[in-house]
Amino acid sequence: MESILSYAAGPDTPAVRDITIGQALAEVAVECPDRTALIAGVPDPAGRRQWTYRELYDDALTVARALRSRFEPGERVAVWAPNIPEWVLMEYGCALAGVILVTVNPSFQSDEVAYVLKQSRSAGIFLLPEFRGNRMLHHLEAVQGECPELRHVVRFDQWPAFMASGSDSSVELPDISPDDACMIQYTSGTTGFPKGALLHHRGLVNNGAHTADRMGTSEGGTYMGYMPLFHTAGCVLAVLGALGKRSTLVLAEMFEPGLILELMETYRAKAMMGVPTMLIAMLEHPDFARRDLSSIEAVCSGGATVPAQLVRRLEESLNAPFTIVFGQTECSPVASMTRATDSLEDKALTLGGPMPNVEVKIVDPESGETLPVNTLGEYCTRGYHVMHEYFEMPEASAKTIDKEGWLHTGDLCAMDERGYCRVEGRLKDMIIRGGENVYPREIEELLHKHPSVGDVAVVGLPDDRMGEEVGAFLRAAPGESLDKDALFAYLREHLSPQKTPRYWFEVGEFPLTGSGKIQKFMLRQEWQEGKHQEI
Repeated sequence: MESILSYAAGPDTPAVRDITIGQALAEVAVECPDRTALIAGVPDPAGRRQWTYRELYDDALTVARALRSRFEPGERVAVWAPNIPEWVLMEYGCALAGVILVTVNPSFQSDEVAYVLKQSRSAGIFLLPEFRGNRMLHHLEAVQGECPELRHVVRFDQWPAFMASGSDSSVELPDISPDDACMIQYTSGTTGFPKGALLHHRGLVNNGAHTADRMGTSEGGTYMGYMPLFHTAGCVLAVLGALGKRSTLVLAEMFEPGLILELMETYRAKAMMGVPTMLIAMLEHPDFARRDLSSIEAVCSGGATVPAQLVRRLEESLNAPFTIVFGQTECSPVASMTRATDSLEDKALTLGGPMPNVEVKIVDPESGETLPVNTLGEYCTRGYHVMHEYFEMPEASAKTIDKEGWLHTGDLCAMDERGYCRVEGRLKDMIIRGGENVYPREIEELLHKHPSVGDVAVVGLPDDRMGEEVGAFLRAAPGESLDKDALFAYLREHLSPQKTPRYWFEVGEFPLTGSGKIQKFMLRQEWQEGKHQEI
C-alpha cells in the first residue's frame, strides 16, 4: 500500500486578488468614507486622534506626494518608530508612491540601524528622536557618515512640515503593480547577518485579508493594534487585516495591558491578537475581570506554541474562539492557521491547515523528497505569499526559495492526513522570545570579542511566560574570570534589550559533535536536568 505524502493545498476561496495596498485603501475609502479607520490609542482620551477612511486615504496621498518629491519609485525608505499613526500613513503613502518601506525596530542601537540602512541602501529614514530612553536620533547621527546613500532624514516630531511638502495635488504618482516590492523586513538565521525579506503588494494585501477571514471576525467593528508595526504581525495582520474587514484600527504605541483592556472596552473591540506573553499579561491584569469585553469575536496568537490551558482559559474568559497562525516574515507572514471551529487539541497542538491558495509540504532536509505523513521533516510552503527574495542576497535567496518556488522555512514539522502540522523544532538556530526572533549568532559573535570569553553558546531555554529565554553558556579565556554584570553591560552597548541573555552559565567544556560543533540541544537538556548553575 502506497503511503500518503505530507502535502496539502489550502482552499481556493477566497481567491487571490490582483490588487495593491494603495488600491485596497482607495476601494475602502470609496465604500466606507465616513467610517472611522484609525484611532491613536494613547493613554489620554483627549489625545486620541482619529481618521475616517476618506481622511486616511487623503493623508496617505499627501504622504505619497511628499515622498515623490524626495525619492524615486523603487528606492528604500526606513521607518524607525513605535506604533504611531504616522507609521500607518507611511505604510500606505510608500505603497502609493512606489517607495519600498524598510522597517526598523525602535529598540535598535547604532550598530543595528547602521547595518539595516547600509544593506538596504536606504535613501531616507523617518524617525522619532527618542523612544523609551532609546536616543534614536543620537544613534543615527553617530552612524550617518557610514551611510553614503542616505539623503533625507525626516523627524516624526516635525511631521506637519513634511506633510506640507506634499500639498501639491498635481504631483503624479506612479502606476504600481500588485507584483511590485513594497516592504523590506529584516530577519536572520545561523549564517550571521540579518537578511532583508523583500515583500510585495499581492502577498501582503491578500495575506492580511485571508488571516482576518479565518479568525472569524465580521465586517466593521474594531481591531486592536498593539503588535509592533515593524513586524508583519502589526503592519500586515493588524493594519491590512483591519482594512480587509473595513474595520477601525485602534493603535497602541506599545503594549501595556491595562491600557489595552481599557481601549478594548471603550471601542468595543471585535478582534485581538498577540503572542502568548501578551495574552497572559492581560488575563493576569487586575482590570481584566472588571472590563466589559463581551464585544470580542476572535482571539488570535502566534510566534510561539500556545499551551492548551491558555487556549481554554482565553476561550472561556472571553467567550470567543481562538486561532493560531504559523509562518514567517518571508511568507507575508501566514502559511498555516487553525480555524475558529477546530478542537481545543488542534488549537493547542497543531498549526492548522494551509491558508487559501497556499501549498504546504514536509520534506527530508537532506534529499528534498516529500515525506510520508506523520514523519518529521522541514516545513515548506509555496504560493502568492512567498517573498521575492532576500534583498541583494542572491545566494541566501537561492538557498531559501528553490527552483520550483518552494520556501524552505527551517522549521521541523510533521503533517497528519488532514494537512494539519505540528512544530517539533527548528533546523535554524533561532530563539523565539515572547514572539521576537532572536538569533544566537549575533550575540555569540559579540561575546567572542570580549577578552574574558574563550568560547560561548547562546541557547533558547524553555520558559512558561516568554516561550523561550536567552541563555549564554560561557567558557572563560585562559587566565580570565567571567563577570556577568560586565558582560551584560558590554552587550547592551551594542544590542537591543530583548537580545541580551537573561541566564548566564560558566562551563568547563562543551558537549561536542564528532565534527567539533557545540551540541546546543545537550546544553538545553543538561540545564533542564539542573546540571548548570547560574554565574
